[in-house]
Amino acid sequence: MQPNKLARMANQIAIFFNSQPEAERAKGVANHINKFWEPRMRREFFELVDKGGEGLQPLVIEAAKLVNRPAVKEGAN
Repeated sequence: MQPNKLARMANQIAIFFNSQPEAERAKGVANHINKFWEPRMRREFFELVDKGGEGLQPLVIEAAKLVNRPAVKEGAN
């Protein structure tokens, strides 16, 4: 998946959760990503986050701390 598309998807989730109480926002974004994004998408998400998170809203960056980081596939470089 293209990084821009992944960032747009994550930001759309954050936009939704911005309407929630502040204490629940990051947890809500992370729970959504953990529940609905397959490991491949989460691996690509963390590649984007680890490179500085360009294009991601601050709420997404905050939520990344709560997202389950999938294991690196064996044989992957």
